[in-house]
Amino acid sequence: MTLQMLAAVVEQFGQPLVLKRCDIPTPGPGQILVRTEACGVCHTDLHAARGDWPLKPGLPFIPGHEGIGIVTALGAGVTSVKEGERVGVPWLYSACGHCEYCLSAWETVCAQAQFGGYTKNGGFAEYILADPNYVAHIPHGLDPREAAPIICAGVTTYKGIKETEARPGQWIVISGVGGLGHLAVQYAKAMGLRVCAVDIDDRKLAHATRLGADAVVNAKKGDPVEAAKEATGGGGHGVLITAPSLSAFNQGVAMTRKHGTCVLVGLPPGEFPVPLFDVVANCITVRGSFVGTRQDMAEALTFAAQGKVKADIELQPLSAINQIFERLEHGDVPSRVVIDFSAV
Repeated sequence: MTLQMLAAVVEQFGQPLVLKRCDIPTPGPGQILVRTEACGVCHTDLHAARGDWPLKPGLPFIPGHEGIGIVTALGAGVTSVKEGERVGVPWLYSACGHCEYCLSAWETVCAQAQFGGYTKNGGFAEYILADPNYVAHIPHGLDPREAAPIICAGVTTYKGIKETEARPGQWIVISGVGGLGHLAVQYAKAMGLRVCAVDIDDRKLAHATRLGADAVVNAKKGDPVEAAKEATGGGGHGVLITAPSLSAFNQGVAMTRKHGTCVLVGLPPGEFPVPLFDVVANCITVRGSFVGTRQDMAEALTFAAQGKVKADIELQPLSAINQIFERLEHGDVPSRVVIDFSAV
């Protein structure tokens, strides 16, 4: 008799996820099986379930790319992890390992990359198949529920901050201080930066202040660009846009100081115009940043293990996934929801 697991499955784009029993997969050569302890819920999961992006997942599929769990079985030839080890199965599920991007530590843009909870089944299930070469190794002492947001939201914002090239003592503007942004504030402060947080929700801005933000701007009140420039003395040396909002993208470029760098990590559907004269005349760099490499992951997790960064989490059972998605749709998630598999 085949053992089964509970999973939340996208069977049709734009429709509620279906909670169902599925066979527990068996790891093949070069694979591992992970028993899920926790999985964060990301806005990307909502985009995936709606089929928002040009490259759509194949149906049916299981979302979730912040899965943390215990290795319970090894396929043939696996030596890099052991049974009983705690790992994370992140967005970067695997890559080819030998193209020019992989060889230069940019495996996130490998043409053959596979993505957890998107092109490969993910963590909204009690068990996950994973590639042992690309799992995150969770430091001892870091709770799996607290680790879950770090392997996507954490590494994405940490890498994005690095990509701004802002140096200690300089200003970074963080646009959007929800699930990603509240972690970005903490990483930026731990990295010695001065932080101006921008959002449309006073509660989130108050939270950012408690986390150490040096200035806050409500983008719905007055001119947010001028307010951010005034707070930072001319704009951010770096700007990190985490908000999935086209208006935030337009404002973010305008909030960038001369010779500064604006990094985009939010992924709203659509396009946004770039003011070419301002970008050229002010020598502004506009740069995309896509999650982070395995080394970025290790660094991001170390900050969390040392207590310098801590995700603000709300625990929910897997059975609540459709209500969680509805709340995400309406911006009613203050920080990060984590599915607790001890309460499925």
